[in-house]
Amino acid sequence: MANEEQAEAASAAAPRKRRGPLLVGIVALLALAAGGYVWQARKAAHEQVGRQAAEHGAELYLPLDPPFVVNFRDGDSLRYLQVAVTLMSHDPHAIEVAKAADPVIRDALVSLFSNQEYSIISSAAGRQKLQEQALQAVRRIVQARQGKPGIDALYFTSFVMQ
Repeated sequence: MANEEQAEAASAAAPRKRRGPLLVGIVALLALAAGGYVWQARKAAHEQVGRQAAEHGAELYLPLDPPFVVNFRDGDSLRYLQVAVTLMSHDPHAIEVAKAADPVIRDALVSLFSNQEYSIISSAAGRQKLQEQALQAVRRIVQARQGKPGIDALYFTSFVMQ
């Protein structure tokens, strides 16, 4: 009878030992499945962000180097203005058109900058108005070449008057 009790105890313990590795395996498979799900969800989200960026286009910048240096009169004195300009667009073709039209753009901006009055551009509002006029001048040139304005913004990255 002792042997029977030992056999029953051994048979009862054996399934428990077998259940342990089985449970560990199931938990490991569930963890792998959850990890795969999270990886797929992140991948899908990343692809969606990439598609949205492609639809809206990344911001592309074109610095017009060297900076513009012009002189203009302020009453009886002669003043100098140095302006560094950078163009921004979401359209790569517009940037290429602006690069190709660099001499025309530079000529238009030099004319615009040299016809300013010191009293006007020495204020923040005057600089902002000048910036808008410069943007419109560049847009007209790019539009004449590609059929659409293409340039979204124009920035003064340096503005020095003397």
